[in-house]
Amino acid sequence: MFKNKNGESNNLSGRNIARIRKAAVPHLSQRALAEKLQLFGIDIDKNAVQRIECGKRFVTDIELVAIAKVLSVSVTELLEDEKSNAATCRATGNDFPRGEPKNH
Repeated sequence: MFKNKNGESNNLSGRNIARIRKAAVPHLSQRALAEKLQLFGIDIDKNAVQRIECGKRFVTDIELVAIAKVLSVSVTELLEDEKSNAATCRATGNDFPRGEPKNH
């Protein structure tokens, strides 16, 4: 298996997926997200969703499109916010993505 040697997350979208999923009304659990993705033909379970959200698992483009559809957002939204957050955290000296942004 490929190891990401830069020490960062294995995906750009995981934190955004978690944020959007948790903000959904009604609340969408990791299991519910996995079940909805299965309806799109994506073979994924709750544990895979958890690994994606914490950055331990790569996300394919096909999975990303399906996740965006299930969460009713664009693929761009899943990616852009994370890039902006990463740039902000690097500028403030945070060890993103493993840590939460520091308040300075």
